[in-house]
Amino acid sequence: MSFELPKLDYAYNALEPNIDAQTMEIHHTKHHAAYTANLNKALEGTGFEGKSIDEILLNISKLSTPIRNNGGGFYNHNLFWKLMSPSGGGKPTGDIADAINKFFGTFEKFKEEFANAAATRFGSGWAWLINTKDGLKITSTPNQDNPLMDIAEVKGKPILGIDVWEHAYYLKYQNRRPEYVAAFWNVINWDEVSRKFKL
Repeated sequence: MSFELPKLDYAYNALEPNIDAQTMEIHHTKHHAAYTANLNKALEGTGFEGKSIDEILLNISKLSTPIRNNGGGFYNHNLFWKLMSPSGGGKPTGDIADAINKFFGTFEKFKEEFANAAATRFGSGWAWLINTKDGLKITSTPNQDNPLMDIAEVKGKPILGIDVWEHAYYLKYQNRRPEYVAAFWNVINWDEVSRKFKL
């Protein structure tokens, strides 16, 4: 079974004015589609065809750079689309809210640390909230790496992530990455974050 580009749960313009329709369409139909196609091509003849994306990422140090780059791009974007919603934003509730308060003190402190990780990731990459054996942590990764990979500096299960590649925000925000990060809070799907936290 080859990997397939997932359909979005909402229209390309559904996250406006926070994330514009043109960026969403290009990001999904061009960037994510390319990662998907290139991952399938890179996996041919490796013995990892038919493996889950999680299993591939957990063994990424044994695999080629094209699999690392495109496997990460495929996984990260699958997660990213689900973590946003037209009815998103606000504050989390329940277990995830309690965990954020436990590990970061307050929701505002968590927002500050997460936004800082996103703003200070040099070049292209991602900022993450991850669940680890020691609880919640904030980290960031370069390029299309993520904390599931066996080569990650800080390993854990991603439950929230923001894409800070320029293609994710440049049409609307140009070089103003912090404005894009601020707008992201308005579309976060806390129900999905909570679901991932409980898995």
